[in-house]
Amino acid sequence: MKDARGHSLGLAAALATVTIWAVFLLGTRSAVSGKFTVEEVLVLRLGTASLITLPFMLKLGVVLRGQNLIGTFMLTVGASAIFPYVISTGLFYAPASDAGALAPGMLPFWTALFAVLLAGEKLGRLRLTGLTLILGGAVLIGLWQIISGSDPNAWKGHLLFLLGSCLWAVYSVYFRQSGLSPVHGLVIGLFWGTLGLMPFLLWTGKVNFSTVSAPDIVYMAVLQGVIIAMLALVLYSFAVRKLGAAQTAAFGALTPVLALIGGAVFLNETITFVKIIGVLLVAIGVVMASGSLERRPISDAV
Repeated sequence: MKDARGHSLGLAAALATVTIWAVFLLGTRSAVSGKFTVEEVLVLRLGTASLITLPFMLKLGVVLRGQNLIGTFMLTVGASAIFPYVISTGLFYAPASDAGALAPGMLPFWTALFAVLLAGEKLGRLRLTGLTLILGGAVLIGLWQIISGSDPNAWKGHLLFLLGSCLWAVYSVYFRQSGLSPVHGLVIGLFWGTLGLMPFLLWTGKVNFSTVSAPDIVYMAVLQGVIIAMLALVLYSFAVRKLGAAQTAAFGALTPVLALIGGAVFLNETITFVKIIGVLLVAIGVVMASGSLERRPISDAV
């Protein structure tokens, strides 16, 4: 009974996590294509999350040791500041329905690529097929936008989505090697990300909140700084503990689908048949590439 309850809670946490990921894409797209600048969104994200986690910073510490230059960069500012900045800027140019497939959807592809190149990992046939489907779906979405000419600037967003996904994959590799807990990794990233990026964001002159109301600011601060920057990480870590990494990763297939549906329903984005096929290919590929469908020895499954 206890295991069944834990499994059910893990499923709920995984579903909540992928929903938050989709909300991040939809909410950010709505913000940066409306009243907020990209820089204002990032200031609210970093500032709010840093203030809330300040006690953890003081307790756990924010000094990172034993990392090379790339690892230090990714664990301090790469994931907490650069990644959301890149993705948010991409959402200024391209719709959230594209971002779902090209950002979280492409993450298994980049992760597997770095696992092969950096760790010499061998991929099974099922995972290779999944990665091929992911790549095919992403190419289909990107090429169709270029060929149809429906949005001449969308390609900029597509490149930024791919870059952001790649950055997160690199971060994941170094985070696994670091031995940090999720909370400690979060507070280190928030401290150095805020310290490193906040002055630049303010220097751009694009942070004045002149076109937004106080309720809008509070809403965006809670959405970006609490729900997306913090709650999603806690829920994801809980899901991995209850379900395992592979099964939790398979839930990521829902993010492109939720972003597609949400983009059409809430943002009035144009959803073509080609985009639907591309997103479905990515979603199926994510499940196959996650390893959740691979047979494991009984001793491993227990």
